[in-house]
Amino acid sequence: MKPAPFRFTAPGARAELLQTLAEHGDAARVLAGGQSLVPLMNMRMVQPALLVSINLCRELDYIRVEDGALVIGALTRQSTAEQSPLVHRHCPLLAAALPWVGGMANRNRGTVCGSLAHADPLAELPAVALALEAQMVVSRAGATRHVSARDFFVDALTSCLQPGEMLEAVRFPAARPGDRVAFLEIANRSHAFAVAGAALRVTLDADGRCSALGIAVIGGGSTARRLAGAERALQGRALDRAAIDDAVATVGAEVDPIADIHADAGYRRHALGVLVGRALRNAAGASA
Repeated sequence: MKPAPFRFTAPGARAELLQTLAEHGDAARVLAGGQSLVPLMNMRMVQPALLVSINLCRELDYIRVEDGALVIGALTRQSTAEQSPLVHRHCPLLAAALPWVGGMANRNRGTVCGSLAHADPLAELPAVALALEAQMVVSRAGATRHVSARDFFVDALTSCLQPGEMLEAVRFPAARPGDRVAFLEIANRSHAFAVAGAALRVTLDADGRCSALGIAVIGGGSTARRLAGAERALQGRALDRAAIDDAVATVGAEVDPIADIHADAGYRRHALGVLVGRALRNAAGASA
């Protein structure tokens, strides 16, 4: 299929970009890599009257560390982040997840912020954002607001972005001493949509006990989902077999898996428990 007719513009500056979005509101969609948007347009699931490309707005292409956070701009390609020493040093969970995002050709065009804004329930990066309690920098003409990852993802392919707004950047809290991370997923074939996945960050104190946790899964609902029960089961405990088993035992009750042509809900529920257990054992330093 081909997309419905649309107009195209490519502002060269942030202010012009935001003004264009303000003027056109609901009729406009932001285009960065187009790895998700263009297929939806071809299937006519979305029919924007105006595509607003950010590809000439170079001021949105950056990775930097500021105020204890790794900040990634809206034009930063996934492959750039994947290869960035700053990402590996300050956000190892993001570095672990990025190789799972599509194929290299997709990551060469797709952007970190674009994947987050798309809010696909089977995408890897929303789970990373939830596990790390990332902050989304949402901008419109004349205003910027910070939204927690927990509040950003509303439903399948739906975020809290309002007409005239764009996800300008994402702020991942920088890694702390004692952090352990892991990302795992399964799919029916290489580079296919995930069937299920788990992202986690565990901070161990000087005694080897869990002092802070972030565990999120994909395939467990209409959005990526944070597993508060599993986190409570581990809080203050050593990351040993008994603690991991207790955490895994909570997973089935915390998720509401989707069913599609790739897997039924029961399979996903079982797989998520297995993946959370493997990820925790990886974080603990044991073999999966």
